[in-house]
Amino acid sequence: MDNGGVSTEPSPESDVSEPAVPEPDVPGPAEPRPGGDAGGAEAAPAPSLPKRRIGLVFAVAVLIWVIDLVTKNLVAANLEGKEPVRILGGLIYLQVIRNPGAAFSMATGMTWVLALIAAAVVVAIVWLARRLRSVGWAIGLGLVLAGALGNLTDRLFRAPGPLHGHVIDFISAFAPNGQGFAIFNIADSAICVGGALIVLLSLLGKDYDGTSTRAKKDAK
Repeated sequence: MDNGGVSTEPSPESDVSEPAVPEPDVPGPAEPRPGGDAGGAEAAPAPSLPKRRIGLVFAVAVLIWVIDLVTKNLVAANLEGKEPVRILGGLIYLQVIRNPGAAFSMATGMTWVLALIAAAVVVAIVWLARRLRSVGWAIGLGLVLAGALGNLTDRLFRAPGPLHGHVIDFISAFAPNGQGFAIFNIADSAICVGGALIVLLSLLGKDYDGTSTRAKKDAK
């Protein structure tokens, strides 16, 4: 039996294509924001450090060193060999004493050793000054530097010779001849005040770099 020719044309049903199923959107990796991490959280800005205080150190040191040098030269030229001058109602007596020892007439006879120690102190402070960011520390170290330089100047350039020069002391507190306290000069006073200031700042937790030791402990 002839079933008829086989048609090669597609049936109308075959022309209907199945609708395309859209693919789900897959989120890609998040792009990091400028200044943030990969998760999009912004990094906290680093705290700004105080500016360096090296200029303040040397400004204080030069000022006090000049005052010390001028006062020593004035009293040496006008009061040496004379009776003590009583001022401030006897609180201070001015008289010239040539001191071969350390501050307040200590370590007499060790002039060259004291000169070398003073030179080492100057070098140490100059090295540390590059890292200073604290105003208080800068003033304290400037005072200590001035005192070390003032007395070192005397040991290098005054009689009897280099490294053996005698320091000029001229301030006698409460009584003449150091009977009430001691005989000292501006350089000695600067060392004491500067050292006391540094100790106070250390006790308060203030570091030379402008930070606080207490804040560091709290952060830990």
